[in-house]
Amino acid sequence: MKKAKINHLDFVVDKLTNSIENVKTGDSFKTDVSLLTRDEIKGVTKKNGWLFDWKSELKAPEKEVYKLTISGSTNIQGLISITFRDDHVYMHLIESAPFNKGKDKAYLGVPGNLVAFACRVSYQRGGGGYLSFNSKTQLIEHYTKSLGAVHFGGTLMIITPETSLRLIDKYFND
Repeated sequence: MKKAKINHLDFVVDKLTNSIENVKTGDSFKTDVSLLTRDEIKGVTKKNGWLFDWKSELKAPEKEVYKLTISGSTNIQGLISITFRDDHVYMHLIESAPFNKGKDKAYLGVPGNLVAFACRVSYQRGGGGYLSFNSKTQLIEHYTKSLGAVHFGGTLMIITPETSLRLIDKYFND
């Protein structure tokens, strides 16, 4: 059996917001997170500025791929790929839309919003709020400070139930 490839995540948590926030105006926008469909994946390509092969994520039967949109809009702000394991959720990939990266990004808070969603899924599916992911080594301290993740050894990061609740309350306080 082929060994699964481990993605070492390198997303940057720019700001923990209450939803997502327009960089220029500071306005906040309510968001929705829903499953990405096969039709929607057609626009999520490297040619369109996305870094990862989201089509292969969507094809993997054990993975669920979700999109973040502003409520009432179909524009994808970011994507996350997760798997539910026996006692927690594992985050395989996370990526902001090309227009939400770099110094000219349109919105802040996309990565935090997606991580909070994964924490919520962990609670909903019996994982007790535990979330894990593998980090690139140089970002371990960033995830500890920005998300409150715990470095578990090697490149493994864990978000505990207490931290999950804080993130969920920040983004999904309705």
